[in-house]
Amino acid sequence: MSASTTPVAPARVTSVATRSLARRRLGRSLIFAAMVLMAIVMLYPFAVMILVSFKTNAQYLIGHGSSTQTWRQINANLPIWQELWNSTVVCSLSIAIILVIGVMAGFSFAKLQFRGGNIMFLAIVSAMMVPLQAILIPEFVNIAKTGLTNNYLGAVVVYAALGTPFSIFLFTTYFRRIPDELIEAGIVDGLGYWGVLWRLALPMALPAIATVTVLQFIQIWDDLLVGLLFLQNPGERTITVGLAALAAGHTTSIPLLMAGSLVSALPAMIVYLVFQRFLVRGLTMGIDR
Repeated sequence: MSASTTPVAPARVTSVATRSLARRRLGRSLIFAAMVLMAIVMLYPFAVMILVSFKTNAQYLIGHGSSTQTWRQINANLPIWQELWNSTVVCSLSIAIILVIGVMAGFSFAKLQFRGGNIMFLAIVSAMMVPLQAILIPEFVNIAKTGLTNNYLGAVVVYAALGTPFSIFLFTTYFRRIPDELIEAGIVDGLGYWGVLWRLALPMALPAIATVTVLQFIQIWDDLLVGLLFLQNPGERTITVGLAALAAGHTTSIPLLMAGSLVSALPAMIVYLVFQRFLVRGLTMGIDR
């Protein structure tokens, strides 16, 4: 005699499914509301900056009115195009050095076996934990002794030194994903380690290259402290240093400062929006190994 089973009432199944669907909808609604709130908090300062930039200083002080005079006269009051060019030069040279050193060192740590390699890699990674403020004054003294505090090169060297440890760490973890058999096959075919690096490994590391480029561009472009110390020549100031000098003046035009800040923020925002799909991929690939 077979055991009898008690059928589940269809109404009860429907009720459970309805409650589960309601909980999921409530959860999604709460997440969406939180995201909308965060977006408002993050975008509100930009809205204020845009509104204030379309005022004259007198209109800003009295609290109403709008004008395009600030935007028409921005280059006369602030050498913004020269400062944008200076920021572009400093960022480009620094990122180029960071990428070259990071790619070569990362491939070496990931695929070449040499004595003391692990200790050296740990020492480089530990450099990421050193605060900038702890080494900035010694760096300034060393750069000043070489006479490089009045041109691009001093800032480029400091930015490259600060960004290289992270670049080496990311490229090392990324290159470890490449199968050793592929490296050995390339060497057997006569490519050598240089050929394997530039013709096989480098094309596969494009997401990591994009990640390092975007993160370092945003950090260098928005930096103030290093530029303020190492770019003392007014003709070679970056945009952030120029805005800081403008804000430190005796008579500061808030609309002019807001307009300059918007122009300064646009390049970093554009770079992030264009390459954002590479960031998560480049940061996460290789971590599981």
